[in-house]
Amino acid sequence: MPASIAELAISTKGLRKTYRNRKGLHVAVAGLDLDVPVGGVHGFLGPNGSGKTTSIRMLLGLIRADAGTMNIFGHEVPKHLPDVVGRVGAIVESPKFFPAFSGRKNLQLLAEAIGRPRGIVDQVLEQTSLGERGKDKYRTYSLGMKQRLAIAATLLKEPDLLIFDEPTNGLDPAGIREIRNTMRALSDQGKTVLVSSHILSEVEQVADTVSIIGHGRLLASGRVADVIGNQVATSVRVGVADLAAAHRILTDGGLLVREDGGLLVVDGIADGAEITKRLAAHYLFVNELIPVRADLESVFLQLTADEGLESSGNAK
Repeated sequence: MPASIAELAISTKGLRKTYRNRKGLHVAVAGLDLDVPVGGVHGFLGPNGSGKTTSIRMLLGLIRADAGTMNIFGHEVPKHLPDVVGRVGAIVESPKFFPAFSGRKNLQLLAEAIGRPRGIVDQVLEQTSLGERGKDKYRTYSLGMKQRLAIAATLLKEPDLLIFDEPTNGLDPAGIREIRNTMRALSDQGKTVLVSSHILSEVEQVADTVSIIGHGRLLASGRVADVIGNQVATSVRVGVADLAAAHRILTDGGLLVREDGGLLVVDGIADGAEITKRLAAHYLFVNELIPVRADLESVFLQLTADEGLESSGNAK
């Protein structure tokens, strides 16, 4: 049964935004229906130009929607954004910190500016694993630490919903892992995290639910396991001495076959025994048979290919 608006952290219906450029009207978001459940990490995915950042900016009241409705925790926005903004923390653009001040000092200044007690600073530093580095100057921080300090800043008002737009951009693998662990920890504390990202393997490791968009509209949404299971057929990697003969036999049998790294990949079949049987009938015997686990990247590539979209880059 579909969740009611009151049970969702975010809900949009028919959300639309167009821009005028030299070529005329450009549709950035075209009737987007987006539901983000309360609790957990929700991955917001889409290729370059799919409308992710535009959608987030509309939700936060930074730009005006042309049509559609938006709700955050059951409150219509932007009309009632003042009633719910205290429950939302967001990083849409890189925040500005004083390079010569420590991380703790920067947060203390922000806390004072929004009327929060100083004690909250140590709490958010611990939440983002910066407790031991809080006294160090901001300019000495790695990119990952700077991004975690930005997350700490959003936590000063103790929000229930956190919105991060491409939080791992430019980070090395260690920095990406730190951000992933931080998002997971925040989710475990009962917060809802919406994360826009194009690094699909990272999203799959941290997200509970996902929405995939293209051309500003929803292509797929749900729990990660369900989205993967609903969209991608099973494949099997096959090792055999005579690849050409095996390729011909399986293709003649109506299977989709391609060569990859010295093995054959047979798409759309779950039963490896059926492949073995067909090849053995022609005295070809497999020496390797590996089921290919469907993943979020496979779904993403399939959906965006169907839409004729570029799948690389930082979606906006």
